[in-house]
Amino acid sequence: MSSNLLSLYIVAGMLGIMLFFTVAVAPTVFKVLPQEWSSKYVRAFFPKYYIFLGLFSLLSAYLIEGNVNTLLLILCTVLFLFTLLILMPAINRATDSGNKKYFGLLHGLSVLVNLIQFGIFVYVLLYE
Repeated sequence: MSSNLLSLYIVAGMLGIMLFFTVAVAPTVFKVLPQEWSSKYVRAFFPKYYIFLGLFSLLSAYLIEGNVNTLLLILCTVLFLFTLLILMPAINRATDSGNKKYFGLLHGLSVLVNLIQFGIFVYVLLYE
């Protein structure tokens, strides 16, 4: 198997993980668990999610052929790091302080970042 094909399989897997979490896991957690438990779950889950996807984005960037795809996957890696190290702690502080307006703004930004990454992964798969 070529390294380029392996990279595309990794990107497809990451896309599947992101889609499954967005469509199945997150809504179920917030529907089934009490607010306190769902909040604890999300705070424990997201660092692992961002680290895992960030590392595999970096691996894909290393393996894929083409400068544009490499740069796009590096951008995804940087966005995962940004979300992990900057955005997520800010979201947690807004939640802890009860600042719903700031939380909404930051959460919206995290959703936008996630959509950008999702779009990049789709682009890489479709135009490779």
